Amino acid sequence: MELKAADYKTDTHNDWCPGCGDFGVLNAIQQALAEMHLPPEQVFLFSGVGCFAKTPHFVRTYGCHTLHGRSLPFAVGAKLANPELTVISLGGDGDGYGIGAGHFLNTGRRNVDMLYMVFNNGVYGLTKGQASPTLKRNVQTKSLPTPNINDAINPLAVALAAGYTFIARGYAYDGKGLRQLIQAGINHRGLALLDVLQPCPTYNTVNTKDWYEGIEMNEETGVKKSLKPRIYRLEDETGYDPVVHNPDDLEEVSKKMLQAFLKSQEWGEKIPTGVFYQINLPTFEDRLKERVSARQKYTPANMPIYDPATGTPNLDISEALAELRVC
Repeated sequence: MELKAADYKTDTHNDWCPGCGDFGVLNAIQQALAEMHLPPEQVFLFSGVGCFAKTPHFVRTYGCHTLHGRSLPFAVGAKLANPELTVISLGGDGDGYGIGAGHFLNTGRRNVDMLYMVFNNGVYGLTKGQASPTLKRNVQTKSLPTPNINDAINPLAVALAAGYTFIARGYAYDGKGLRQLIQAGINHRGLALLDVLQPCPTYNTVNTKDWYEGIEMNEETGVKKSLKPRIYRLEDETGYDPVVHNPDDLEEVSKKMLQAFLKSQEWGEKIPTGVFYQINLPTFEDRLKERVSARQKYTPANMPIYDPATGTPNLDISEALAELRVC
């Protein structure tokens, strides 16, 4: 079936601020799904709360706009109920790394086969620009009366420790690179994290599009000049291989994890994007099949609940109903 990015667009009015990085991420999602020829009815997007969270409204697939920081447990439930779905959970740097941090950590332990994308701009854009968990200490953005007093978390390092088996970072205005990372995350068999750096033109007046792309303005003349971009791709760096080729080789695993951790620390004049770490391990679904033999044949979404020949149910819930009876 030939699909185009337009096939994944809805007629819902988009009210994001002009210049918001969310537009770049949205376009990359639509283009990635189209290039993979994934039927819209086989894709399920989940989101939490924040500016980014409107994304499922703009993508013509199944979508669920959930609670603040809670998109991951909803997405995990859907994937376990119907493993045939392509499930993408969407978070924000505040939504996913702040109030949703517990789910961020514990979902990593399970290695469910799905993609978690986090829109990362350093601020709580929906609630007027407070510092998010990823804003660096001593950075003062538009809405902060004083510089940020807290250190920033390193989401890639946290994901590495939590057990994510695919860890990557993209940039909202690198359309081709981001599109490829989305596809790689979907194709990876296991839990994938894709942290997406993006500008917030309204509230983050420090980490702007010009800042990421190495463009400075002369305040006296008002003329912009291009310097060396801060964003660079790991794939362009000679010798960087993120893939663990033998998961049973603890020395190789440790070496690749350390390599990814050190790269994730880079910030300032050089900010890497691309795949930092990838390993193939048994998924949560694999482990469930080993423990629950029925899942070898059925999943909750396709399990028969009645006999089509007689119309009678296969499940006896009389005892459960009896417990609910009010005498």
